[in-house]
Formats: sequence, C-alpha cells, structure tokens
Amino acid sequence: MRWLVTGAAGMLGADLTALLAGEGEDVAALSRRDLDLCDPAAVRAAVRTEKPDVVVNCAAWTAVDEAELREREALAVNGDAVRPLAAACAGHGVTLVHLSTDYVFDGTARTPYAEDEPVNPVNAYGRTKAAGERAALRHGGYVVRTAWLYGAHGPNFARTMIRLAAGGDPVRVVDDQHGQPTWTADLAAQIVRLVRASPPPGVYHGTNAGQTTWYGYAREIFRLLGADPDRVTPTSSRDFPRPARRPAYGVLGHGAWGRAGLAPMRDWREALRDAWPRLAGSGEL
Repeated sequence: MRWLVTGAAGMLGADLTALLAGEGEDVAALSRRDLDLCDPAAVRAAVRTEKPDVVVNCAAWTAVDEAELREREALAVNGDAVRPLAAACAGHGVTLVHLSTDYVFDGTARTPYAEDEPVNPVNAYGRTKAAGERAALRHGGYVVRTAWLYGAHGPNFARTMIRLAAGGDPVRVVDDQHGQPTWTADLAAQIVRLVRASPPPGVYHGTNAGQTTWYGYAREIFRLLGADPDRVTPTSSRDFPRPARRPAYGVLGHGAWGRAGLAPMRDWREALRDAWPRLAGSGEL
C-alpha cells in the first residue's frame, strides 16, 4: 500500500510517517514546503503523480487565536483546500483520511459527543475545520476528529508544563475546560488500523479515552516529572482571556470504533506514561 501524508513535518504527520516507514510501508511525506494545499492544481498533480492508495491529510491551520483574527486565511487551509484534495482522491479511487477537531462542537454537552452529533462551532477555527469535514465526507472520505495533541515533534501543552516545572514557581492552569490529552503516536497507529480495516467511511473520534481538565493534565505531568503536583493551582478561563472562545467541554465519544469492529484508543494516563521517555527527552523545550 502506498501512503501520502500531508503536513508530514507536524507532530502527527511525523509520527505517522515514522510508523509507516518502520512497518515497511511505501510513504510519500509532504510538508507544507513540498505541497501547497491551497494550490488546487498542485494538489491534483500530487495525487496523480504520487499514485497513493491512501492520503492522510494532517495539514492544517492550528493557530486557534490567530484564526479568529484571520478567518479567511484559516478557511483557505482548513476548508477550501480540502475540496480539491477530496475530489482528486475520489476521482482516482484513493482513500482519504482527513483530520479534524473537537472544536467543531460548542462545548455545552455534559456527556461525550457522539460522532453523529450535529456540529456547532463557537470560534473561527472550529468553523473552518467543520467546512473541511463537509468536503471530505461529501467525497466519501474518513474524518478523524482529535484533540489536545502532544508528541515529541512540536510545541504542545505537555512540553510547556515540563519547561515550567523546571522553573520552580507555582503554575496556574485552567480547570474549567474538559478534554482528552491524546498522544500523536497512538493516533497514528489508530489511523493505520482504520485504513487497514476499511470500515464504512464517516466520522471517527481519534482521542485517548477518559477525560480531564488542563489542570488535571498538568498535575499528572508534574507527578511524572517527580515534581510537586501541588505547585499547579486551578484557575478559571476568565483569568486567561483569549481572542477565540474555547468550548468548555470537548470530550469525544468513541462508539464508531466498536461499530467498525475496532477497539478505541486507550486511556490518556496510560498513553502519557508510555510517551514519557520520548516526550521528556525530546530536546529543546
């Protein structure tokens, strides 16, 4: 099977590319420098010349606050660019896996969002990603929603907490946003399982199981570091005003995996423990 991974220089793209290469798969890893997704002709040419069996679109505008100020530009990457990619994949019989986000939901739920729950984004980033979802689904692709990603190949909350823990000062972290920390290596493996199983196209939720808040997540990181978790103190989102509104509850349900005959991803604490050697030793924080 030949794979084409866009956004291959990012956290997920790097882990997915490494996993595929390690398993002897034929993979074309394209970074933003290699392929401008906003150029439909270049996208069509890449699908035509690379001749993949599978395209995994990890490329995205992920700067949530900047998207609030530059929504048109974010939409060009997260929404508009998906249409020609999805159409090219459909036209050549290529399986498309498109990555999305919990931010397509409004965060007012109190139980995990099912895959078929109507989307209702409350910020520009969520709106642009919802547009990309529609394009991928319209052309028979898979949409894999994820959230709170961390890994060894880029900046993320876990690595920020590791850096702050070394400083010795108290750290204030919001305790009113609920979600699922998700290791990119686990998500990469789940995407591969999805493609190999070839269940019906549609929406799948690619997050580690369980749930916590950013505060609870930070305390677990301090504990793994051997630092005092009580140095992490809870606070409210009101104390950290941002341009983009964050959904208060972004926990995703995993029912679609069972219907596809696949196990959902494991608990986030177990994943974080296994990720720890690579995460804490991943170089410059």
